Amino acid sequence: LPGQALLHIGGYFVTRQSLASDNAMLKQQLVEQSATAQGYPASQQENARLRSLLDLKARHPGAAVAVEVLYTSRDPFAQKVFVDKGADADLRPGEAVIDAVGVIGQVTRVFPYMAEITLLTDKDHAVPVKVQRSGVRSVLYGAGAGRAPELRFMAPSADIQVGDVLETSGLDGTYPPGLAVARVASRERETGQVF
Repeated sequence: LPGQALLHIGGYFVTRQSLASDNAMLKQQLVEQSATAQGYPASQQENARLRSLLDLKARHPGAAVAVEVLYTSRDPFAQKVFVDKGADADLRPGEAVIDAVGVIGQVTRVFPYMAEITLLTDKDHAVPVKVQRSGVRSVLYGAGAGRAPELRFMAPSADIQVGDVLETSGLDGTYPPGLAVARVASRERETGQVF
């Protein structure tokens, strides 16, 4: 009986030791895999963005050149960025600049190995647009740094609602028709004004 009790107690401590080492090993694996699990959503977002860019290339074959933004303009009042392609990639002033979501701006100056892009939000930039839902045509004007672009000189009876999507109309010949440009965030009517 005393021998069996000693064997039972010895087995208990061996089992406890084995469980403790297995537990430590599983904790280590959990720590190693948690970093991977935490990076998973970021990887998924990046993959979705890259897929949308590949889809963009498929929608506009032969005409699209992928560029990377190098830096923004030093002028705080100008809404311009500089990209890593220029005359070497056959970019020309006046060409449309788009991303996976829609229109970003227009190429304004081209240098040998970089180009200047004027963004839609620049106060001197205008894009002919139409409301996707109703077909109402207008011109979207940039309003400058920190301010949303505007549809100016619209008739009070124009069928435009908050949430409407604006897309390029194609009237200017720069932007192909049907590219998303903006979404109406608010409407303001000034009493006593014609527009």
